[in-house]
Amino acid sequence: MDDQVKNLKICIAGAGMGGLSSALALARAGFQNIEVYELASDLGFVGAGIQLAPNLARILDRFGVWDPIEQESTGIKETSIRDGATDNELAHVMMPDIRQIYGFPHGTGHRYSLATGLYEGCKKYNAIKFIFRTGISSVESWSPKPVFTVTPRDGEPYTIEADILLGADGIKSATRTSMLAHLKVDAEIVETGQAAYRIVLDRKDMEHDPELLELINSDGVTRWIGEKRHIIAYPIQSKTIYNLSTVQPDNNFAEAPSITYTTKGSKEVMLKVFEDFCPKVQKMLNLVPEGEVCEWRLRVYAPLPTWVCGSVALVGDSCHATLPHLNQGAAQAIEDSAVLGVVLGRLPDVRPESINKALQIYESVRKERAETLVAIAAASGRALHLGSGAAKEERDKQFAALKAAGGKGPVPDKWADPEVQKEIYGHDCTKEAETAFQEQFNKL
Repeated sequence: MDDQVKNLKICIAGAGMGGLSSALALARAGFQNIEVYELASDLGFVGAGIQLAPNLARILDRFGVWDPIEQESTGIKETSIRDGATDNELAHVMMPDIRQIYGFPHGTGHRYSLATGLYEGCKKYNAIKFIFRTGISSVESWSPKPVFTVTPRDGEPYTIEADILLGADGIKSATRTSMLAHLKVDAEIVETGQAAYRIVLDRKDMEHDPELLELINSDGVTRWIGEKRHIIAYPIQSKTIYNLSTVQPDNNFAEAPSITYTTKGSKEVMLKVFEDFCPKVQKMLNLVPEGEVCEWRLRVYAPLPTWVCGSVALVGDSCHATLPHLNQGAAQAIEDSAVLGVVLGRLPDVRPESINKALQIYESVRKERAETLVAIAAASGRALHLGSGAAKEERDKQFAALKAAGGKGPVPDKWADPEVQKEIYGHDCTKEAETAFQEQFNKL
């Protein structure tokens, strides 16, 4: 890498999965001047479970951070899709050969492990500087050098000039808001009408019950489905924690300000939402301590016309927020970062025109794929949440055919469908980016 290229000032808004992985990808590519602005006081990671799919593991391995994350993960070998009310199994899909097919396993883990692994990877590079308690508030200039304003939590706003700005500042992205205003594009956040509870249960609270002990000891993912609702659950942290994520109608946020994304939930209300689900589910929900119920609003937006303006690009949830039904949100943000590491790492010079061309290649590699997966996730959620009617009858026929065939064939729950898995897990974004840069850069 040319010394001038190596010393480009690259600023990243946000230190979530997309921001951390982008900083790490760029440092590994050879860049020496990377600043990450994060509004939080520190990276005191919180959250619940996360699925670690092979396409994600492949990138983490290349980043040199996969081994400790895998050590704390649980390998998944099967999934059971069940009727929420009766606990009757609708389908059972075995997944024993994922590692053999895709080179990496499908695992589950804690978001803390993934975020910590990325952060520890970043700390190995002096090139990466974290500026905490400071968030981006607006972008004033896009080219030849981005100029943006940041606002410290306890100070006055100030402006920064960079060579490249990456907006990894999430669903509430100020970078995206500024870009769309500059481009005179209206892309409001879309209310999905859905919300989620995220629950973690400790092994010690489950091991007294044989039914619950069987769940936490398993190598499987279980999904209970019902009208407009579902629960997906799996063991994490070497089977010391059982993770449950729900999706249900968004009732509690209806009157909340549009900026509100989380709220302290009520255990009584949560139990009411799933009161017609089977006793096994009721037992788990009743284990949630009073006062520890938190509900998340699920929001997306229509595909953006572009992710790039001048020397600025959007990353992760700021440009392709998704519903959780494919378990690919973090993975797609990290695919973004891997592609950015490739295309920016191949810059032949520091001209703004070259930077913009590289970012256009990033968009060409990532935009269609990410938006396709967002659409598949939404469609899968609609299929899972059907009430009575012809569409549900057709879906249940598909489940019955799948069960009769021993779990072989199309799966209405697209996360478990082998053909969808092939599309997601078999994709190597790094190799695609290398090819795209070679073919496109000199033609732009």
